[in-house]
Amino acid sequence: MSLVDLPLVKLTRPESSSPGLFMLQLNNGAENRFTLQLITEIMQALDHIDQQLDNLSSSSSSEGAAQGGALITTGGTGVDNKFYSNGLAIQDAMAIGDAFYLPYMRMLARLLTFRIPTVAAINGHAFAGGCMFALAHDYRVMRSDRGWIAMNEIDLGIPLIPGMAAIVRCKVKGEADLRDCVLSARRFRASEAVAAGFVDKAVEGDQLIQTATDYAKAMAPKARGLSTVFHLIKAEIYRDTVSLLLAGGTTPGDYLAKL
Repeated sequence: MSLVDLPLVKLTRPESSSPGLFMLQLNNGAENRFTLQLITEIMQALDHIDQQLDNLSSSSSSEGAAQGGALITTGGTGVDNKFYSNGLAIQDAMAIGDAFYLPYMRMLARLLTFRIPTVAAINGHAFAGGCMFALAHDYRVMRSDRGWIAMNEIDLGIPLIPGMAAIVRCKVKGEADLRDCVLSARRFRASEAVAAGFVDKAVEGDQLIQTATDYAKAMAPKARGLSTVFHLIKAEIYRDTVSLLLAGGTTPGDYLAKL
């Protein structure tokens, strides 16, 4: 049963016995590129989840709140889906400028600090803005039989703005892996991303959603009571990244003027 069914996103509750467990599927064509409409609809879906969690936490029965909650996102639940997301609708982004980039970065900041655990079920390629969206989750499960995860801005001739660079830097920890990710646009297969430490598990396509659901259900009780604790812990862990995402800076290397 759909909780939210918009043109570009669909929000469901995959298990009726777990009222705090949600799945958000991106449905923006074959490539799931981020447009302003997709960004807006994702934020609307997150608003709806917040409302549902508030209702659970304030209900007379505490069972749902005690179970906690978690969110899974995917670009498709079928094994034939090729993309998790192929990044930003770059022509729109370049034409609109800040009016595009600022909402996108606010969305990343919200997801990075969301009040319940988040799991990206990476069903196919996750490039550039799609890679950043995946990295904004707490956990990442990627199918081993199809897809790369990569930051290919260098090949597109597009610099990374401060908030976007920050979200990659805070999740890709190995110096060589970070260098190869952003300077050579290395395409990481699932097993390579697991070895580099920024994807948690690689599985066959037909196991992807179940594995992501297992992660979500295992972590959901950490948000028991559905209070703001999980949100505030993540807000502090990622304080520098969130600050850059919300600061509104869209000029790459602007600090170099002080040299």
